[in-house]
Amino acid sequence: MKPLPRPVRLSPSDVTRLGSAGLRARPLRAFLSALGIAIGIGAMLAVVGISASSRAELNRTLDQLGTNLLTVTPGSNVAGGMAGTAAPLPAVSAKMIRRIGPVRSAVAAGTINTYVYRNDHVPSSETSSVAVVAVEGDLPRTVAATLRSGAWLTPATARYPAVVLGSRAADRLDVHASGVRLWMRGQWFAVVGVLEPVTLAPALDSAVLVGWPAAVSYLDFAGRPTVIYLRATDSQVLAVRAVLAQTANPQNPNEVAISRPSDALAARQATDAALTGLLLGLGAVALLVGGVGVANTMVISVLERRAEIGLRRSLGATRGHIRIQFLAESLLLSMLGGAGGILLGVAVTSGYALTQGWATVVPVWATTGGLAATLGIGMLAGLYPAVRASRLPPAEALAAG
Repeated sequence: MKPLPRPVRLSPSDVTRLGSAGLRARPLRAFLSALGIAIGIGAMLAVVGISASSRAELNRTLDQLGTNLLTVTPGSNVAGGMAGTAAPLPAVSAKMIRRIGPVRSAVAAGTINTYVYRNDHVPSSETSSVAVVAVEGDLPRTVAATLRSGAWLTPATARYPAVVLGSRAADRLDVHASGVRLWMRGQWFAVVGVLEPVTLAPALDSAVLVGWPAAVSYLDFAGRPTVIYLRATDSQVLAVRAVLAQTANPQNPNEVAISRPSDALAARQATDAALTGLLLGLGAVALLVGGVGVANTMVISVLERRAEIGLRRSLGATRGHIRIQFLAESLLLSMLGGAGGILLGVAVTSGYALTQGWATVVPVWATTGGLAATLGIGMLAGLYPAVRASRLPPAEALAAG
């Protein structure tokens, strides 16, 4: 007896053609099914994107409130000197703090024992209660300071007699623009900029800010900071705070005072956790709805195409061929719906973020994960219809058709 020919293996291109044939034969149904998946995935991605954009805006706002800002100041003198007096910080404190890994920026400011006058004819007793503070160059970025006019101190101007005025200092000195000169310690200093009120460091509002090198050269500044402002990675704020005292003053860490993190940081972490749980829940519901839609479409497709299945089986198609055909069709349908859903979700997120004045944030994990999950759901949803189609006896399928 002559042996039966072995079934031919289907190549990937054959599987793709078989899967797409069913979709092309019923384009309206395929479109509506893909649209249902796209709406589910688009809704999930839009919720994720809008929530992520909102969270980014919230984080930006909280950053302005200084959730990751810490300050280091001299504490009480316990190692020597008069009890209760402030213990000076070492001159290299800021440099040592910048070596801590999670510290993003650290700048020192030091109060100078001198006075500033509008001109050299003002009596020495009329000081206007304006402090003079030596500062390092990265101060505006660290304390979120912005300029009302002029410019900040550059590495060049910080070495010469130039100053930037705090907002209240500018009002008291009646100086509201750059180009004016002030008199300090028998020396003219040019005003190069005026700050807006600094919410995170209000002490700077009443100060005349001088570059650190210029303060040493012209104002006999000793180079010891009276306050250090630093920004740390949000997740490491508490860890950084725990080592700041030993880092800033290794010999006398008990003589260092450190501000505690803002309560807004705890609120931010709680908000992030709540939003993450919400996004995962909504994403799971959307994927479940999409999977049910795919399964429903494929079951109906099997019922309506029994004659086609019977004819193919009669012409030599194996059960494996039938299973692969319907699985491929289910995956293609899910892929089309998932791709359309990603485009829809990105468009909705961008439109809403634009109306709110936010930056558009669509997490990569949401797009790639949404598409991958859609394909996984499509495979699971198409598995039962594919197995059911492959088990139809050819004679029964032809008779039913």
